Amino acid sequence: MKEIFLGDKPHIDLCDLLKLADIAPTGGVGKHLVAAGDVKVDGVVELRKRAKIRTGQIIEYKGEKVKVV
Repeated sequence: MKEIFLGDKPHIDLCDLLKLADIAPTGGVGKHLVAAGDVKVDGVVELRKRAKIRTGQIIEYKGEKVKVV
């Protein structure tokens, strides 16, 4: 499982996290992945492209998991 560190930020938008985690090449592609229903947050499909992802949450795309720490 890959880990992404937020540092001093309280949250990150889901589409930006997908880009940062190298799941999507751009934030725009990340938005399309979310809109297609291909991304889960804590095991639940998330359709909000700019959902605020916080420390402790786990993002999943096609079996690849990313934990926000």
